[in-house]
Amino acid sequence: MTQSNVKNMSTAQLREQLVKERQSLADFYNPNVLVNIGPSHPAMHGTLRAMCRVNGEVIEDATCEIGYLHRAIEKLAENRTYHQWIVYTDRLNYCSALANNIAYVMAVEDLLGITVTERCQWIRVICMELARIIDHIICVAINALDMGALTCFWYLYHWREEAYTMIEGMCGMRLTTSYARIGGMMYDLPDNFASEMAKFVVGLPRTLEDVEKLLTTNRIWVDRTKDVGTLTAEEAINFGVTGPCLRASGVDFDLRRDRPYYTYSELDFDVVIGQNGDVYDRYLVRMEEMRQSIRILQQCMQKLPKGPLWVEDRRVRIPEKKDVYEKMEVLIHHFKIFMEGIDVPPGEAYNCIESPNGELGFYIVSRGGPKAWRIKIKSPSLLHFQTFEHSVKGAKIPDAISVLGSLNIIAGELDR
Repeated sequence: MTQSNVKNMSTAQLREQLVKERQSLADFYNPNVLVNIGPSHPAMHGTLRAMCRVNGEVIEDATCEIGYLHRAIEKLAENRTYHQWIVYTDRLNYCSALANNIAYVMAVEDLLGITVTERCQWIRVICMELARIIDHIICVAINALDMGALTCFWYLYHWREEAYTMIEGMCGMRLTTSYARIGGMMYDLPDNFASEMAKFVVGLPRTLEDVEKLLTTNRIWVDRTKDVGTLTAEEAINFGVTGPCLRASGVDFDLRRDRPYYTYSELDFDVVIGQNGDVYDRYLVRMEEMRQSIRILQQCMQKLPKGPLWVEDRRVRIPEKKDVYEKMEVLIHHFKIFMEGIDVPPGEAYNCIESPNGELGFYIVSRGGPKAWRIKIKSPSLLHFQTFEHSVKGAKIPDAISVLGSLNIIAGELDR
């Protein structure tokens, strides 16, 4: 306040102004400060926002905000044919697009009453396990990078790129694949797939051993992850957590074993369980799950049968390109599938898979015709993100980064 302002003030106004100034000074020296982590932040896994109230280095409270990447994907399903909407599933968890494609077409096939061929089932299992490995590599490597362990990032990302090269040979795409089709797959496996897979299942386990030597008993890594972001089994269940985060809390549940789909009942693999539900156990669970996925891939390649890739159902069977070019009636049929869409009977269906992050489900309501009346997605990231506020209370600011990385939130799946 200037001297001239004081002269012009009444006693009540002066008292009020002094109270305001004292309050502003108290706020300035108050140790409780709001810190925004995101939505534009180098340690954020997408456009997420976490507002933390910190006292020194300790996070006393936190609240999360979503919606920065909302694209109305579920609403778009009402204006796209069932085939056209496959490409939107790639943009959910874009770290494991293959799994999203397959989960969606499974639900549509349920509405149509279709069971895909045996070869198609085995190929879809291969795709989902490749997607699991890629997703886990991203989670472990990026979380290690966020905490300063750059070497692990390069070791693991080499094999991520090798997996993407195999996927590129399968469908021509690396990240957003759109590989699955209703009733089949876009293409069969390429001729060199078996040899490439043989190199992959031998090379990746060696790298996992190297990464474990760098991290598992590393004093810095253990201090940054042990007893950090802990979720008990009861808390994980109450929050609706699924997938590796749930199993890291000691809950023995995996849809591949407990509600098997496709050929999982014929495969030998272990469900990996943790104990403490902290960042360290989530890391250990994902590392071992990659080894189990390699076991599954080896069995799939041994048991992969020959035979047709597509179900012989004219409602969904996409004609071969050679026949499209040579036969008028096949050209017309091809045109009607892609321009008019598949006629799906009225009904509703929900199907889910054990995606890399947890239970990924699609609920579809059809009133007949080529477009869904409603589609709703159950995504694990939405349920996992709500645990963040609970997990970081009482933790330090750097712990918030490691907790978020261990939950493996993908913004595309979170917002939809």
